[in-house]
Amino acid sequence: MSTTTDNLHRFLRTRRSIRRFKPDPVPESVLTAILTTAAYAPSAHHRQPWRFVILADAPAKTKLADAMATDFQRDLEDDGVPSGQIQQQLQRSKDRILSAPTIVLLCLDMTEMNVYSDRRRVKAEFRMTVQSVAAAGMQLLLAAHAEGLGGVWACWPLFAQTAIQQALNLPEVWDPQGMIFIGYPQRIPEARERKSL
Repeated sequence: MSTTTDNLHRFLRTRRSIRRFKPDPVPESVLTAILTTAAYAPSAHHRQPWRFVILADAPAKTKLADAMATDFQRDLEDDGVPSGQIQQQLQRSKDRILSAPTIVLLCLDMTEMNVYSDRRRVKAEFRMTVQSVAAAGMQLLLAAHAEGLGGVWACWPLFAQTAIQQALNLPEVWDPQGMIFIGYPQRIPEARERKSL
């Protein structure tokens, strides 16, 4: 395929959120290429505040699932969800984590960002850092798409940040923001309707 503008736009518009994967592992060389491309995302002050945690084996994914389950269960109980439904949701969450061939946990690290004395700029700096990590996540999804892989972004780690840090022995300054499930798709869904510009 030639690299015309139309072809590039078509490629960008064919990325889909994939939630079901074939069991085939993602080769390490492919994963390295994807992460390298993700690291070319724009970032505030060019500080590149993203950190990637790769979870590809069952024990690591189980640690992640178990760490989030405790906080997830507490939140569902606080919301008054019936016990049976809670167990179904916990199991569905765990199954999705364990069935993904590779999970990239996206973390935010503020250690190299600017430090301010006033609350307004501290808040703005944090938001710029979140935006930077999100840009790397989007770039990662597009790089996976370029490799014939599917991916989907899940924000679940935002609800269990401390539990995840402890379960995976992450540095305290690595703040989990989201996770991207990656693998070879079982099927490619049709494009969903978009709102008009």
